[in-house]
Amino acid sequence: MRRVLGTLATVWTIAATACGAPADDGVLAISCAGVGTQFELCRQGVEAWSASTGHAARLVSAPNSSTERLALYQQLLAARAGDIDVFQIDVVWPGILGPHFVDLRDFVPEAEIDGHFPAIIANNTVDGRLVAMPWFTDTGLLYYRSDLLERYGEAVPETWDQLRAAAERIQRAERRSGNDRMWGFVWQGRAYEGLTCNALEWIASHGGGRIVDDEGRVTVANPRAERALTVAASWVGVISPRGVLNYAEEEARGVFQSGDAVFMRNWPYAWALANGGDSPVAGLVGVAALPRGAEGRHVGTLGGWQLAVSRYSTQPERAVDLVRWLTRRDEQERRAITGALLPTIEALYRDPDVLAAQPFFGELAPLFREAIARPSAITGIRYNQVSSAFWTAVHATLVGDGSAAANLAELEERLTLLSRGGGW
Repeated sequence: MRRVLGTLATVWTIAATACGAPADDGVLAISCAGVGTQFELCRQGVEAWSASTGHAARLVSAPNSSTERLALYQQLLAARAGDIDVFQIDVVWPGILGPHFVDLRDFVPEAEIDGHFPAIIANNTVDGRLVAMPWFTDTGLLYYRSDLLERYGEAVPETWDQLRAAAERIQRAERRSGNDRMWGFVWQGRAYEGLTCNALEWIASHGGGRIVDDEGRVTVANPRAERALTVAASWVGVISPRGVLNYAEEEARGVFQSGDAVFMRNWPYAWALANGGDSPVAGLVGVAALPRGAEGRHVGTLGGWQLAVSRYSTQPERAVDLVRWLTRRDEQERRAITGALLPTIEALYRDPDVLAAQPFFGELAPLFREAIARPSAITGIRYNQVSSAFWTAVHATLVGDGSAAANLAELEERLTLLSRGGGW
């Protein structure tokens, strides 16, 4: 690794592996990370590109935490370091990091770009520049133990109240039967970006908006948002373990996949792992849209990852070629089949091989297309401050440090001042 990454190694462990040839100055570097099998699927795709083109590349493993990864990327790019040619970026980062990436419209044919969901292309376009190609998309889903629902005569819950009632009943019955580790519902409650995703789903599903509206107005302090957070706080210690307040995706999946939870909120990647050959709950898992509040709708937060080429790369044309390989149809089809990663090419939701491997892709396709976006486009470079303030207020509510009404009122005041201090 070069000098800049070496200095950052005291904060994060950065590991590089060669694909196709030993690392040297002519080897492309791509930053991959993620939960579950995402890093391995990236490695396989890069190796296939290297075998096909004869060009070498190495993977740089960044932190799984999106919050830590963004901080690392910001340090590298601010230093104009050429250590990484291709960056894997979150769906909410184009407005934050976009100035550091090349305009892919200068390299990628329009017909290829048009094959992806228009909403994601629009999300990745900053000031008219396409700063990243869609790699895979995501939205929050409800996982459930189909065998337990059948055993106790419960239906897949449509509302949060129904989820709580079913979770309490099954949790109580299972504990009486000897499984004292059983919990009703696990999710991502740690104070990080994942909590922003969960809490946005709670609020939007109650009809409480999405923190900042499309005109830039801060709208988070409203009765429906307060109701949503009050409901979520009531789960802790009742149907959700207190430890959920420090869970990220993998901690929640670990509990659910071990057979110790009835319901789980997670991303689509968890489907392939929960039904893997070594999973104790394989064949016993169902997936559905997340529940809604009394005055809202089923909604999942839009997630997903993109691939961007650094303006500081010494070989941008080759880096773009790698991006095009990793985001093309047959590679997205492979990742969908083997890793349950949602394609960004709409035609793959009608692909027989994809649907045979992941039947819920077809059933829930409308939910994937209509997922709610975090307010990153409107807040731009200030999004990270907005999200951090939001998840901090939510976490305080969940741990009992102030009411939802008080914490959201304070949050709205803080975000309003932030927006006035230079605008979004």
